[in-house]
Amino acid sequence: MSKTRLSRESLLPLIAAHVLEHGLADLSLRPLAKAAGTSDRMLIYHFGNKDQLVAAVLTHLSEMFAGALDTAFPQGRAISRRACAEQVIAVTADPAFAPFFRLWWDIVSGCARGDDAYLRSAGAIMDRLLDWVEAHLPANDPDPGAGARAVLTVIEGAQMLAAVGRAEIGSGGIAGLPGL
Repeated sequence: MSKTRLSRESLLPLIAAHVLEHGLADLSLRPLAKAAGTSDRMLIYHFGNKDQLVAAVLTHLSEMFAGALDTAFPQGRAISRRACAEQVIAVTADPAFAPFFRLWWDIVSGCARGDDAYLRSAGAIMDRLLDWVEAHLPANDPDPGAGARAVLTVIEGAQMLAAVGRAEIGSGGIAGLPGL
């Protein structure tokens, strides 16, 4: 019987699944290693240190999230900035996205505490999402960079309001914007 060779690429999906299920609070190497079927020493061997491991997992998860958006998002570009925001909000309301949002609020909380690793990871995630939004705006958008920033701001605000039980405020705000 041959044993599967461990690598960063083979470990990341296993660790990502654990993080999606359990979040980032009280994150330690032993549970991550157990979830990946290896030792904490091997995680350090493959990732260097815990901060680099967390950064790699968050990058992997942001790619998973963007892939899930691509799969769930209607084909083609949105017809307007507002339609893009509305479609993202509607698509991400699916319960399959809930683990990503629970994790996102863990990351935001770490950023609010000034944790450099979370700040770097959150910045990279936001850059990735900004690129994703820009690619889904109408082809004739007069300023896709500014449009993507506006749409991402609206999406994040609406998602935060939904997380605190006030989704109707976010939905009303999006609907109240002319053509965004």
